[in-house]
Amino acid sequence: MTADRPFLFLAARPEIEAVGPEYESVRRAMGLDAGRLEHLRLDVESLPSADLSGYAGVVVGGSPYNVTTADEHKHPVQRRVEDDLARVAEAALEGGHPLLFTCYGIGVLTRLLGGEVGTRHGEDAAAVEIALTDAGVDDPLTSALPRTFQALVGHKEATERLPEGAVLLASSEGCPVQVYRAGASRVYATQFHPEVTAHDFVARANVYRHHGYFPASELRAVSERLAAASVTEPQRLLRRFAELADA
Repeated sequence: MTADRPFLFLAARPEIEAVGPEYESVRRAMGLDAGRLEHLRLDVESLPSADLSGYAGVVVGGSPYNVTTADEHKHPVQRRVEDDLARVAEAALEGGHPLLFTCYGIGVLTRLLGGEVGTRHGEDAAAVEIALTDAGVDDPLTSALPRTFQALVGHKEATERLPEGAVLLASSEGCPVQVYRAGASRVYATQFHPEVTAHDFVARANVYRHHGYFPASELRAVSERLAAASVTEPQRLLRRFAELADA
């Protein structure tokens, strides 16, 4: 049993207005008290160690960073964040530790494992229908979700070719890779945001209205569309992740 160990949430959002709400969304969805979910902002400080043995599991949040940005144009902080996340992924794969990447992190993992990330399957900020694959229906993590469900997305890049050995667990019409597992490991990645409610996402849209996820002039329309969405299922994924890691 690992229920006495904390979980670690790794964030990479330079926008301070989004930091606290993202942490609270993840904590709430996982069903954890604040004392069990440690919070490290990789955009502020580097990961001191990739030793994950002291944690029941690790969740990586989203970010406005894009892995497809040319290396010479990446800020030194982004390069350091990606190096840290790569170390975390390698440690989890080697040690069998539970690790869940979300949104931006799926690109980091895909590149690390030899897959391809591109901009053909970006999705505007919206609720979209996600469908599990047969493997997703049978997977210990994604089996907590219904065969089809609504999830909130907003991303400029996505996985275009899965890494060798990766198992596709969920897709959407506009983005073929929404969730996958790295082989037989306990390392997962989601393109959609499993942590947010529609209310959370409206608040996040306000923070990122000038970041190119939608025309800033359409903020009101986007907010109304998001607020009207009924998105309840994706948070089950984080609750199930915590349960499996504690088992």
